[in-house]
Amino acid sequence: MTTVADTPTDVDLAGVDLTDPRTFLDRQDELVDIWRRFRTHSPVHWHPVRDRAVPGFWVLSRYRDVMEVYRDNKRFTSERGNVLATLLEGGDSAAGRMLAVTDGPRHRELRNVLLKAFAPRALQPVVDGVRRRADRLVREAVARGTCDFAQDVAEHIPMATIADLLGVPAADRDYLLSLTKQALSSEEEEQGEEEALVARNELLLYFSDLADERRQAPRDDVVSVLAAATIDGEPLTEQEIVFNCYSVIIGGDETSRLSMICAMHELITHPGEWRRLKAGEVSVDSAVEEVLRWVTPAMHFGRRALTDVEIADRTIRAGDVVTLWNSSANYDEEIFDRPEIFDLGRTPNKHVSFGYGPHFCLGAYLGRAEIHAMLTALRTHVAEAGLAAPGRPIHSNFLHGYSSLPVTLRPER
Repeated sequence: MTTVADTPTDVDLAGVDLTDPRTFLDRQDELVDIWRRFRTHSPVHWHPVRDRAVPGFWVLSRYRDVMEVYRDNKRFTSERGNVLATLLEGGDSAAGRMLAVTDGPRHRELRNVLLKAFAPRALQPVVDGVRRRADRLVREAVARGTCDFAQDVAEHIPMATIADLLGVPAADRDYLLSLTKQALSSEEEEQGEEEALVARNELLLYFSDLADERRQAPRDDVVSVLAAATIDGEPLTEQEIVFNCYSVIIGGDETSRLSMICAMHELITHPGEWRRLKAGEVSVDSAVEEVLRWVTPAMHFGRRALTDVEIADRTIRAGDVVTLWNSSANYDEEIFDRPEIFDLGRTPNKHVSFGYGPHFCLGAYLGRAEIHAMLTALRTHVAEAGLAAPGRPIHSNFLHGYSSLPVTLRPER
């Protein structure tokens, strides 16, 4: 088991700006301590927004409070945004049509439609493909000796898996990957929102065309399921189809891709844990869960209060934005024994990296399978790994991880 580096204890919470991506880059080594201070001294914290004519928002940092709001879709809604970027703008353009930002009966019915495609039995052929792909990509990277693990290995596994799931033709997959990277271009500090918006619109148009094709010639894929689905005897709207295809792409890519990249980084920087995994002293199953807890790739989600709610002696007013910080809840000492220790054998491990409650991540099973396949391939084919250069962290107040991670890989003899 390996501990994080000692961190400062004198943290001014009023000076922590959670809207600024630079906070998560410049103060990366302090974050464990910053979140501990939030949980201890201000677990339900009012956060003003600087330099913008919008109200502030509440910050929930304790596991039990985060879980309470995740469970409660009666007093809190996702339909006016579910991350800071949309919540502070007043809403999400896909509200009521995309599963992640839909509540009530429509959410339940949409989720039931998609569950048919995401059931473990239905996903088994996809998971078999994940294992083959992860094994091949790692073997090829080891044969080269050096690679950018983020760009040469990790990003190709979830995107190819999603393409399989959605039934994207092989000829379109490079185009799809290019659009998706542009849609997430805000991960890079120098890239702007306009490029991302254009790419998102092109993705929506692409899936509109693909849905038309599937109506004429259905296949065994998510697009066909959505195109053929009915709710109360009525087919899904065009927007429901394309928004939920987009949601599968973005949601299915981020968690597993960033977790795999960070897993590689952490195994290199925590060699004791790498030796435990390599020797079979810990299971790949438990390693997957600890990677997800430790990394917490989606740092927060959010809701808007529908009525006045009391949490920890603070009154959250109807209309207030409430943010749920997974990156703090996953390190809560009330739930996790010595959470500052990276322990691949940790059990139990009830992290919230996939959320909880009615909006629990639909792709959790597949995400776990992808990380499992990657760790298995690393354990099988890699003797030693090292950093060839520092990783390039993502510029975001939502996602945590690296967009580039140059590594050296020495093969088993």
